[in-house]
Amino acid sequence: MLFITNREPQGSIQTELGREYKFDLTKNSPSNSIYCCERKNKDNYIEIGSSQLMSKLKVSNAKQILLYVHGFSNLPEPDIFPRAEKLQIFFDLKESNLIQVVPIIWPCDNDKGIIQNYWDDQKSADKSAYSFSRALQFFMAWRDNSPEEAPCLKRINLLAHSMGNRVFRETLSVWNKYDLANGVPLLFRNTIMMAADVVNESLEEEQEGRLISQASRNVSVYYASDDLALRSSKISNLKNKVASRRLGHTGPEDMKKVQSNVYAIDCDNVNNKYDFPRGHSYFLDNGHDKAGAVFEHLFNTIQSGRVSVDDKHNRNHIL
Repeated sequence: MLFITNREPQGSIQTELGREYKFDLTKNSPSNSIYCCERKNKDNYIEIGSSQLMSKLKVSNAKQILLYVHGFSNLPEPDIFPRAEKLQIFFDLKESNLIQVVPIIWPCDNDKGIIQNYWDDQKSADKSAYSFSRALQFFMAWRDNSPEEAPCLKRINLLAHSMGNRVFRETLSVWNKYDLANGVPLLFRNTIMMAADVVNESLEEEQEGRLISQASRNVSVYYASDDLALRSSKISNLKNKVASRRLGHTGPEDMKKVQSNVYAIDCDNVNNKYDFPRGHSYFLDNGHDKAGAVFEHLFNTIQSGRVSVDDKHNRNHIL
């Protein structure tokens, strides 16, 4: 499995192609560099560099790419890679060679205590924007390519879970501020905002999250009001004098204030059945290692390039 990370390795922080890559889990400060690697198996990673990673994606049999940005308090093993593997398995079972999952790994804290851990991860998420904005430059070049090479026509999708949505939002903001002249390009076919740990006004025109809509053909917001992990998030934000409802709890606060390519998917009926008792990681299986209704819906979105909703006027859907 290919992956991109700004989590510093043990030893030298300089890129060394072909070396064994070992995460330094004692550090949760984002590196200014990004590292493009391949996971051979559990705890066995090789640094391959951006050119080889892009080449491997280009020659892959997969028709589309799915970048997966994980949530807070997730470590490479046993959290991020097993979840990405399960995503890959579910996609392959639905349609072989449709999707290649590529995890984007940012440095979560390894400390105990959810409140402090959460707040440290929030800072790390913001700082990760500077390095991951460079990764987006790689994908732009990979898509457009130089005149002597054929451009890569594979569609790029992104699934951000929990605080991974904050990483994505801030990355687009930094990319727009420092690298782009006329706003963000339409890089993503589908952006999946799953249990998003950002304020529920984030996608509105005056907010930084508006760039997510501008960079995506479709934006699907999956939410559940009884997501206990986001309640812990709210407690932490209140402790630090930030009062706000989360996008992953309510969906967009006002659908009239977001762009017409934003869709709200209510997962209240299934989230705790799939992930009891937290009701937060409900986008994979149904609690019995079979693809659940949330995965089926996002799969159909990625496969078709259209977001299926019952209420087309309000762009709302209940699972």
